[in-house]
Amino acid sequence: MAASGTVPDDLWNGVDSPARRRLLTVGVEAFGERGFHGTTTRDIAGRAGLSPAALYVHYRTKELLLFDISRVGHADALATLERAADGVREPVARITTMVGHFARWHAHHHALGRVIHHELPALTSEHFEEVAVIRRKTERAFRDTVESGAASGVFRVDDVPDASLALMSLTIDICRWWGQGRPRSPGRVANHYAGLAVAMLGAGAK
Repeated sequence: MAASGTVPDDLWNGVDSPARRRLLTVGVEAFGERGFHGTTTRDIAGRAGLSPAALYVHYRTKELLLFDISRVGHADALATLERAADGVREPVARITTMVGHFARWHAHHHALGRVIHHELPALTSEHFEEVAVIRRKTERAFRDTVESGAASGVFRVDDVPDASLALMSLTIDICRWWGQGRPRSPGRVANHYAGLAVAMLGAGAK
């Protein structure tokens, strides 16, 4: 599993320890390249320039590191979605800005996205549920917007939950293929996916 790309430093602004911020960054790199089960704590410590003993001071297990990465990553993606939608009421404008920003986030954070979406099964049931709460909020944001547009007749969809899930899945999948094949810019992909969202929802269809 290849994971090209870097993790922006400001993603960990809420983490006050420089050592923990470094571990979070190299954790994304290691889990993205080798998967959770293929990565050892020794590998993570080495990438961070720490001894395994020093790593345990901050994270007793690599699962706790994955949990922190997953929690912060999901929360940042949700915050991006909520900021984009804030104050935008018209359904077409709202869904295009939501999909566009969510797509751009997954393009910019493709390495992180691969980890937080693909390594979820490695979390403990308790940690998985904490992350799932954030994921459900994200799903709800898409569903509320599609439901509102369908109720007003702007969107023409037979199944609101399925349509909402399709839009969210479409944007999340960007992190899987980003960087493969011909070069793309995050802005171009964001605009293209926003247009796809409007078409999928049948906005303006007779």
